Amino acid sequence: MNRMKTLPAETLGQEIDDASLASRVLAGDAGAFELVMRRHNQRLYRVARAMLRDSADAEDALQDAYIAAFQSMGNFRGEASLATWLSRVVVNQCLGRLRRQARRDNIVPMVAMGDAEELEHAAMPADDSDTPEKALVRSELRAVLERKLDELPEAFRTVFVLRCVEELSVEETAQCLNIPEATVRSRHFRARSMLRESLAQDIDVAERDVFAFDGERCDRIVARVLERLRTGE
Repeated sequence: MNRMKTLPAETLGQEIDDASLASRVLAGDAGAFELVMRRHNQRLYRVARAMLRDSADAEDALQDAYIAAFQSMGNFRGEASLATWLSRVVVNQCLGRLRRQARRDNIVPMVAMGDAEELEHAAMPADDSDTPEKALVRSELRAVLERKLDELPEAFRTVFVLRCVEELSVEETAQCLNIPEATVRSRHFRARSMLRESLAQDIDVAERDVFAFDGERCDRIVARVLERLRTGE
């Protein structure tokens, strides 16, 4: 492949198709490859994050995947969408990292995917009318959901992210992961079930602590009442 050329990225409109983008990248057009990355960054990061369960590792894997994609862009034949082809590159990078980690740790890593209708809503940008309190609640909810997703086995977590967060079809998800559509459906169903069960357990525990009345609050109220009695207020 030719070395990257610094060409004006503004000449590349959002309507350019996958085949044309790939051709420009093969020609060494830096603007075209920048557009590829910006167009697909969110989906590909979410795939990597779902598989690796670590934000820094996901960023590193995504960068390596982009380098690999640039170097092998000539293999893109347009049989699937560019997004699907790139997703496969990211998946392969993540699997390689998981295998290396498994060898280092001498264990078989668990691979998990997530159920993300709730996660998608939690991760949506805040409305202009949102108060700081609402933004804090959204941030806390998103953190809980991300933690629950990380607890799922990888195979289920990744399917969940692609199906629910990225809203890919069953067919597209199967193409990205190179698995049968029936497997996508079963893993998606199982991921949602496990996520609901895990969240329900936390809710059951939290219900017992709702409006907790002990410790500092109890001491404060008792002290104030005794003080009022003493002063005759």
